[in-house]
Amino acid sequence: MGRFDKYNVDLKGMRVTSLELEFDLDNAFFADIEGEEFQKGSVKAKVTVDKCRDIFNFSFLLAGTVVVPCDRCLDDLEIEVETENTLRVKLGDSYADEGDIVIIPENEGDLNIAWYLYEFIVLALPMKRVHAPGKCNHEMTGRLKKHSGDAEEAEDGEEMQIDPRWAGLKDLQIEEDN
Repeated sequence: MGRFDKYNVDLKGMRVTSLELEFDLDNAFFADIEGEEFQKGSVKAKVTVDKCRDIFNFSFLLAGTVVVPCDRCLDDLEIEVETENTLRVKLGDSYADEGDIVIIPENEGDLNIAWYLYEFIVLALPMKRVHAPGKCNHEMTGRLKKHSGDAEEAEDGEEMQIDPRWAGLKDLQIEEDN
């Protein structure tokens, strides 16, 4: 049995017009999926499949938390996720993703939704992922300040030397049009 077999939905053999599925997505799921964004979390997924003639309408409701690296200090950051998404699927001759509808081969008849679950969570994450002010790793933020142009003095109290090529930029200000 494969790691993601429990996420297969048998569309070809679906005898009812509506089907409800629930999944607990945990650290093992996220580690197995090997996504680039994160590999830890705890998310509850409720998936509803409604069959309407030859179209299958999937509704995804995902809620929980995932652990991502902080953009500033790289320490783990827990982010709450809550999202609703839809997917339309149709049986056809061969696999195709036509933007608003996914076509899967009728001879297979199964759709594995594991990757969709992961992608919908990724899409719900904010662009900027940082700890609340003052909560970042102080050692890392100190190093960041030391090596960035924003710092006026180093950790040991010495005044930092600004590269003369950039010193002139410090005095420039952008004027706003009124």
